[in-house]
Amino acid sequence: MIYGLITIAAGVFCIYCAYKDYDWFMGSSKAWLFVKMFGRDGARKFYIGLGAFIIMCGLTMLFV
Repeated sequence: MIYGLITIAAGVFCIYCAYKDYDWFMGSSKAWLFVKMFGRDGARKFYIGLGAFIIMCGLTMLFV
């Protein structure tokens, strides 16, 4: 159960940081590839989608 809650929190964090467009989040060494491929706005949309997917995985861990 705790893993599901942690996963949901990570998804919310990902969505929040992408929505707020934090430089430290979007400029990290792990995000530069997506920023280079999609542009900054495209990378933000990608991370919002990724966060939603992570939240769905966390909900699956909680209820299955």
